[in-house]
Amino acid sequence: MTIGFDFGTANCSVSHMINGTVESIPLHGDNRYIPSTICAPTRESVSEYLFHFMNISPATDVGEQLLSNAISANRTEGIHLEREDLSFGEDALAAYLEDPEYTYYIKSPKSFLGTMGLREAQLVFFEDIVCAMMSNVKSCVEAFLERPITEAVIGRPINFHRLGGEASNQQAENILQRAAARAGFKAIEFQFEPVAAGLDYESTLTEEKNVLVVDIGGGTTDCSLIKMGPQYLNRLEREETLLAHSGKMVGGNDIDIAIAFKRFMPEFGKGTNKRSGNQVPTSIFWDPIAINDVQAQREFYSQKNLRFLDELRREAVNPEKLDRLISVHRKTLGHSIVREAETSKIRLSSRVSHTATIDLLSEKLQVELQQDEIEEAIASPLRNIKALVKEAVDQAGIEPDVVYVTGGSAHSPIIRAAIQSVLPNTPFVSGDYFGSVSAGLARWASLCFE
Repeated sequence: MTIGFDFGTANCSVSHMINGTVESIPLHGDNRYIPSTICAPTRESVSEYLFHFMNISPATDVGEQLLSNAISANRTEGIHLEREDLSFGEDALAAYLEDPEYTYYIKSPKSFLGTMGLREAQLVFFEDIVCAMMSNVKSCVEAFLERPITEAVIGRPINFHRLGGEASNQQAENILQRAAARAGFKAIEFQFEPVAAGLDYESTLTEEKNVLVVDIGGGTTDCSLIKMGPQYLNRLEREETLLAHSGKMVGGNDIDIAIAFKRFMPEFGKGTNKRSGNQVPTSIFWDPIAINDVQAQREFYSQKNLRFLDELRREAVNPEKLDRLISVHRKTLGHSIVREAETSKIRLSSRVSHTATIDLLSEKLQVELQQDEIEEAIASPLRNIKALVKEAVDQAGIEPDVVYVTGGSAHSPIIRAAIQSVLPNTPFVSGDYFGSVSAGLARWASLCFE
């Protein structure tokens, strides 16, 4: 049985072809999407759970050592895992929000996979996380279809990470490949996410067009300019139709982080001064909310940084604001701050103002937001997105006949307006913002594995 698997930064979705028609498969109740999140009692619990409850063994000696260390660490802490201790999607978020101080929570692990300079043990750990998430999705699909799934086309962005180039892309794809194989997929292919979304749009065309696909996801923005139309439909060889690609690690997560940094972090001390007159370093307010940056998260939540924050608090003109930042460290609240920024972004897509409420457990902090302030806060991500659109058009050497916009973040009227400013005279269309990639992957899978 064959599926198209969109292992997304924000959400995962799965589709398959049945009698020539794409069918999206529910992954949690009736919901066709499951947020790309995982929650466990401890960091070490992921590897142990994978082995004991998902029956997935380590694939390397480093993996064996990681598992052994995980079991030992959990036993030392008196932790004995139960089947219900690992959760995914909305259940994972609920578990984290209920007790952020004593849970291990990851959102969007796909953002980490291309990070260069990681130790092999770290890469294997990320593979375990992805494998657990893929295995969970695979089990949901098999339960719904009542048959085993062995073949999958998995989507991937044009570029996984800001740095590292093709070496970064290869590292990330290798992690996905190994994780999928350990999860039980026997045959695995990859396809660019904007190309997949384009394949789904192509099925609706009645004439040939040059289409610029702009896929604005949670972690990346990807553009592909593609020749499309009835004569190309259902062709496995498409190289001559792929005119240009551009992509960068800038997406919904970056927009949420930018909102949190600009509008929320002043309440935690950003912009305040020391009693000496010097300003408190800005970077310490970026690291806790940079949830897609492994190094930033590691540095912020280190004990060394906690000592540094305590020292800053003693020197600060507004120590009560630094107290909040210390609370973020002690209670691991970075994800909840970014989630409130995401909620604010969504609310302000349809209204001019919104009151954000940041739950610090000991305090509920309210921040008033205006729509024009959001536009100012996300100016930098918007510039990057516009540059990617222009890069794809320049690379192809032709202007598109139509722009097909997809991806969860493409809902935002601010983002759509930014893209349209680059191509003001080109028609814009959109389809299923969240499902077009998995639908296109299912179409491609039906050709790859027919």
